[in-house]
Amino acid sequence: MELNTSATSFLMIGFVGVEKAHHWVYTPLSVVYISILLGNGILIFPIRDDHNLHDPMHYFLAMLFTTDIGMTLITMPTVLCVMLMNHREISHSACFLQAYFIHSLSLVESGILLAIAYEQFIAICNSLRYTSILPNTQEIRIGVGNFIRGFVLILPLILHLYWFPGCRYHGLSHPFCLYQDLIKLACADITFNCLYPIVAMFYMVLLDCMILLCSYILILKMVLSSASREERSKALNTCVPHICCILVFYVTFIHQFGGNVPHLVHITMSYIYFLLPSFEFCHL
Repeated sequence: MELNTSATSFLMIGFVGVEKAHHWVYTPLSVVYISILLGNGILIFPIRDDHNLHDPMHYFLAMLFTTDIGMTLITMPTVLCVMLMNHREISHSACFLQAYFIHSLSLVESGILLAIAYEQFIAICNSLRYTSILPNTQEIRIGVGNFIRGFVLILPLILHLYWFPGCRYHGLSHPFCLYQDLIKLACADITFNCLYPIVAMFYMVLLDCMILLCSYILILKMVLSSASREERSKALNTCVPHICCILVFYVTFIHQFGGNVPHLVHITMSYIYFLLPSFEFCHL
């Protein structure tokens, strides 16, 4: 199969019908963008420099902050260019590279949230065996395995689609490149590209959700049944913010599968999906 040379670039779209308000949207998005970069970046340095924070929970949080910075750096520059300068064109290769990192980092973030839930489960329900279950090297193996899972699972999907010829209008429905937009522009047999996400990506996210749900149910059951009021309050103060952030992450993730949802809702939810969880995580 030959490389698609008919589509040298793609056209990104912002809020359709309200283009005159783009410069008003630019300011709050810029503030959130800078807050995410500074907030997550500032939190990484104490974890790196303070030996008292060299434990599994803070290592997982550092991975989460790094992933959030990466996701923000990948998506927001094109968004701000569309909003401020009306620069909508993105090259074919750059678009696929952006889509690859967006979806890979989404899977990585899902896995990190799962690792944090696992760490909290061990800390609360098996505190006496904490150091034996999670030694210093275990969180590194979990983190590396999670990054490999995210970036390897997405690679065949993006590479297979990259070589497809395009025979349709090359307009994207978002101010960044998403797989669900790119697949609509392909002029070839997309059976593999339709089945693979269901079997691999969606299955992994669904599995992560189920394990997260079971972990926090067991944690809450353990805390509410056996701990003192002070211990319950401390555990809930730790778990509830994480649960809220996880809910925001997965609820906004579901918007990608709403085919009959108005375009404006899709765009708004995509901004919430990429910005709000990162903004909340840096304020945990």
